[in-house]
Amino acid sequence: MGFKRFVEVGRVALINYGPDEGKLAVIIDIVDQNKCLVDGPSSGVARQVIPYKRIALTDLVIKIQRNAREKTLKKAWTEADIDAKWEATSWAKKLSSRKKRAALNDFDRFKVMVARKQKSAIIAKKMEALA
Repeated sequence: MGFKRFVEVGRVALINYGPDEGKLAVIIDIVDQNKCLVDGPSSGVARQVIPYKRIALTDLVIKIQRNAREKTLKKAWTEADIDAKWEATSWAKKLSSRKKRAALNDFDRFKVMVARKQKSAIIAKKMEALA
């Protein structure tokens, strides 16, 4: 079992640290063994050199040339429908649910707790009926 996600031109990456944390970007060029040039046409990430430690590679790849212009990159991004593909992944769903949970206030957390208790009581009742 080897690696499946490689650092390559056109690979979509999630930035996991810094001011652009949580945004998607595309690897446009490889600078050296520690850094790459990225750009985020729809997420608002400016073209910048970023270390590999600050990105997480996704399964999504766009077919682009090395050092593609922003217009070309934006066109390839929309043709590949990257935003919709990303939102369909379990990774994106987990990130959005975490963000949603972090934004809950005390009363919302209480309602979640009550709903979980009710759900577990219903499941316990059904399991008891089956046994």
